[in-house]
Amino acid sequence: MVETVRLRDGTEALIWPLLPTDREALSEQYEHLSADSRFHRFLGAVPHLTEELLDHLVDDVDGVDHVAFVLFALPENEPEVPAGIARIVRYPDQPTAADVAVTVADEWQGRGVATALLQALMRHRPVGVTQIVTEVAADNAASLAMLRRLGDLRATSSGHGTFSVVVDIHVDACRPSPSSPGRGDR
Repeated sequence: MVETVRLRDGTEALIWPLLPTDREALSEQYEHLSADSRFHRFLGAVPHLTEELLDHLVDDVDGVDHVAFVLFALPENEPEVPAGIARIVRYPDQPTAADVAVTVADEWQGRGVATALLQALMRHRPVGVTQIVTEVAADNAASLAMLRRLGDLRATSSGHGTFSVVVDIHVDACRPSPSSPGRGDR
């Protein structure tokens, strides 16, 4: 599955599944994230992706219970740019619930990368998943807004500057937005 999308700023982009061969690139791209972006991704200080963490982030992706996509932006007259990655992981003890994580390169934040990735994830989420259950930093307004677009969101303070978030996924959260022409499987 390769999907062509147009970001909010008009840039064309490609979304495709994360592959085992993307391990080194994922690790390298993480090094370019700001400290804030790293903190918001893991809700703690993770200065580098360890081999153990990469095992989970890459090797555990099975396309069934753990789905991950990458987005490469295609700026006009420039080479493709890795702009973001997103994943959804079903909870083994809650088959209708999953965690979700979206990481966007700092220079691509606010341009629709997270929205495009999240829509792709929702369309290809594990069968039977109807809820997102995750933790979000209390100061991460962009992630809370992104999750709110998926459905009915309940956020409760879990202490230490985080919210426990539960989202009941709306069916229409899985469809591309009409303001994003050029979407579809290719």
